[in-house]
Amino acid sequence: MAKIKVLLVEDSDVAINIYEKMLNSSPHIEVIGKAKDGKQGLSLVAQLNPDVICTDLQMPQMDGLEFTKQVMAHHPTPILVLSNAVQKSDVDNIYEVMKAGAVDVMAKPQTTLGGNTESMQNELVVKIRVLATKKVKAIPLS
Repeated sequence: MAKIKVLLVEDSDVAINIYEKMLNSSPHIEVIGKAKDGKQGLSLVAQLNPDVICTDLQMPQMDGLEFTKQVMAHHPTPILVLSNAVQKSDVDNIYEVMKAGAVDVMAKPQTTLGGNTESMQNELVVKIRVLATKKVKAIPLS
């Protein structure tokens, strides 16, 4: 079975390294690209044709919401928004990214606070594997 190809779009080096380690720990997943912001992410989506994209919301140049809109308009791909801005209380942010076409959201791990990285890793791997099975439709830019 082919590996699930994942593109990470995240401006924090620390977060990108954590996600990459977590995802590469799964024999079913391969991180094929990393971008620092939405602009860089868009050019990589076109080049790499990932199966799933993980993006942060708060980034320079182009934020995760605009990135999600652009991806869904031009290269529809299942998107998981991994961000501090999608805690359960961030209803507006979650609504906006879901409306823009993201398939799922996940709050960033609070690993520095002694969070359980293993359960976070399992949740992330499961989400990616589920998202890879989803077919998404283009959402034209309004």
